[in-house]
Amino acid sequence: MPASEVAAHEIRTSLFRLVRRLRQERPEGELSYSQLNVLGWLEREGPMTNADLAAAERVTPQTMMRATADLVTSDLISRADNPADRRQVLLEITAAGATLVRDDRRRRDTFLAKAMDATLTPTEQDLLHLAARLMDKLAEVPQ
Repeated sequence: MPASEVAAHEIRTSLFRLVRRLRQERPEGELSYSQLNVLGWLEREGPMTNADLAAAERVTPQTMMRATADLVTSDLISRADNPADRRQVLLEITAAGATLVRDDRRRRDTFLAKAMDATLTPTEQDLLHLAARLMDKLAEVPQ
């Protein structure tokens, strides 16, 4: 197996292990990972249609409608007519939803920072920071 394939396998599996560990930092009974992703999209990108969210998450519009319905019921997102096309509904994060997303990110960032300080040398932390930038670069490679 070529070295790049070995490295790709190790990066992918390590990344998934870290994502699973970060998910453990979320309290039981909070939103599903999919619902948190929806809030994240709306917080970063602003109001979006259900179809836009479904495309961004690569799920069916029906699946996205189920996820967003619970978020509307919980007052974490709101619905409004799309001024550009009255047939469409825009979904927008509420103040409560934005607070939830920020608190969730802060909790996971705090865990990760503490784990890095306790486990990694300053040089290793610098390398990991560089690796994060490189992974962002890879994530932007066109399909």
